Amino acid sequence: MKRALLVTDIQNDFLPGGALAVGQGDEIIPFVRNMMQRTGDYQLIVAVQDWHPSDHGSFASNHPDAVPFQTGELAGLPQVLWPDHCVQGSPGARLQEQIRETLTDITRAGAFSLIIQKGQDPQVDSYSAFFDNARRHDTGLDRALKSYGITDVDIVGLAFDYCVRSTALDAASLGYRTRVLMNGTRAIDAATCDQVVGELEAAGVRCVTEKPPTSI
Repeated sequence: MKRALLVTDIQNDFLPGGALAVGQGDEIIPFVRNMMQRTGDYQLIVAVQDWHPSDHGSFASNHPDAVPFQTGELAGLPQVLWPDHCVQGSPGARLQEQIRETLTDITRAGAFSLIIQKGQDPQVDSYSAFFDNARRHDTGLDRALKSYGITDVDIVGLAFDYCVRSTALDAASLGYRTRVLMNGTRAIDAATCDQVVGELEAAGVRCVTEKPPTSI
């Protein structure tokens, strides 16, 4: 068994003060850093970034008369129209500072790590770290995991009801034994959590609670 940790979208725009902040999203950072440092447990650490062009079709600002959080359509699929967020090269798109520093530290210490960017195609949104929402394009993550011999993935990050959910469903569909570490994620809509857990578990994903990390 070889396991990877997928650290999903812990970027400034998804944290308090950001353009699309997830409530209490910053609370997961100590736990996630602790998990990233467990390089004896993980053969690969993957940081995932939303990386949108400014003209992305999921942005309400790119649709006349639309307002953020309105439902529209993109790539033939229902689409929440979001506030502009994680625009390529912007401060909001950067990995949160402590997550970025931890990734640098473990890489310097000899751990295997990589960064996967998603959401570059303005015509389709990309919640999953593996594919866009219409499965037109893949990110290369599946090929990368297979090149390291990864069989199991643990997923943390933001947000549980969107990008973490989609990443976990795709991981399971691709044959990886998949867990979501619930200490390491928060939802945009906390009221949906039980429903999402049920959906994930029905797809073979385990939603588990780890012991709280020690202080870092």
